[in-house]
Amino acid sequence: MIILWVLSFLVITLATVNILAQALYAAIGMVSTPAVYPAAPRKRFAVVICARNEENVIANLLTDIRKQHYDHDKLDVFVVADNCTDETAKVARENGANVFERFNQDVVGKGFALTYVFDKLLKLDAVKDYDAFFIFDADNRLSPNYVAKMNDAFASGYDIVTSYRNSSNFGENWVAAGSALWFIRESRLYNNSRQRVNLNAHVGGTGFMFRSDIITRDGGWIYHLITEDLEFSMAAAINGYRIGYCEAAVFYDEQPITFVQSWNQRLRWSKGFLQVYWHYGPKLLRASIAQHSISFIDFSLLIFPWMVVSLLRIGVGFLYAGLGFVSLSSQIDSTVSIIVATFLGSLGLMALAIITVFVERKNINVSAPKLLFYSLLFPIFLLSYVPISFVAIFKKVRWTRIAHTGVMDG
Repeated sequence: MIILWVLSFLVITLATVNILAQALYAAIGMVSTPAVYPAAPRKRFAVVICARNEENVIANLLTDIRKQHYDHDKLDVFVVADNCTDETAKVARENGANVFERFNQDVVGKGFALTYVFDKLLKLDAVKDYDAFFIFDADNRLSPNYVAKMNDAFASGYDIVTSYRNSSNFGENWVAAGSALWFIRESRLYNNSRQRVNLNAHVGGTGFMFRSDIITRDGGWIYHLITEDLEFSMAAAINGYRIGYCEAAVFYDEQPITFVQSWNQRLRWSKGFLQVYWHYGPKLLRASIAQHSISFIDFSLLIFPWMVVSLLRIGVGFLYAGLGFVSLSSQIDSTVSIIVATFLGSLGLMALAIITVFVERKNINVSAPKLLFYSLLFPIFLLSYVPISFVAIFKKVRWTRIAHTGVMDG
């Protein structure tokens, strides 16, 4: 019976704490203004871009980098053309980037591409030439003052800084809008709120920077789980690095436009969250106890495997009912309660999406009728995470490429 009690406690208590934390973040995000960093002396940076068959879009990002309001002699660009079969490397070179070409079909994914380029830079003894490294995906676009604003945030004392993630194709359809709303919500209502209460932000895939000596200390890029960005965030926090957020630095990325693409992308993320929890969950728990850190508790809630624990609770409950330890009706009631709680949680996230639209309307380049339509369909996008999270538990997931077109709203 103790197992059933523990699982019930985890599902109910931790879920309640998580919901209250998200509500608090939303409230803070609504009423607080983003941090403004004072202008700082210009540091020297390197931009690292991972690209696989991105000849259609990479020139846009490289053009945005050239147009930055920043000292160009303090900004170098490195592209790793990862298993490319198109003209990505050629286009990158024509646009002034230093290009490394990688061909390895045995180990694929962004984490391994980053390992490759940083190993090259370490061998060239070039890491020490830079104060920090930016990480972008080839489909990203940058606001003209992006690097300057990130420089100011970095100079304020953070070891890692992430930025405001908008979408280049928000208005393409409801699937793209669903992903876009998700990321804008994370930026304004979560990372901004964490920043305002002095907690660590978390890195979200692309659009971030980190101190160069992190690479020196680690001996290269050592993060190879499916969601290497989340792994990097957890490891950085455990190692005592401060992760900041800069809302004034805006970048755009292209969202999937078909439900199948979106499903596969989120399936990879869900599997990655599970991987990160198995590797870092116990470490975060020990660190939160040893250091009494709210930031560690916050990250623990972020990566906690809710679907796994819920399924275990349901499975153990029906097993005990079959053995006669508890009544079948009580376990049916518990299962219904979990399902209802999941549905209500999705509705709560929908409310956060509405709040996001209200707070960030100026940053969403979509007509009001279309935005209303997309917001009404957002619950479908959210609820699809339930079967995705379920499938992620049992299915082996590999990185798959999503084709980009370079479309830009407006």
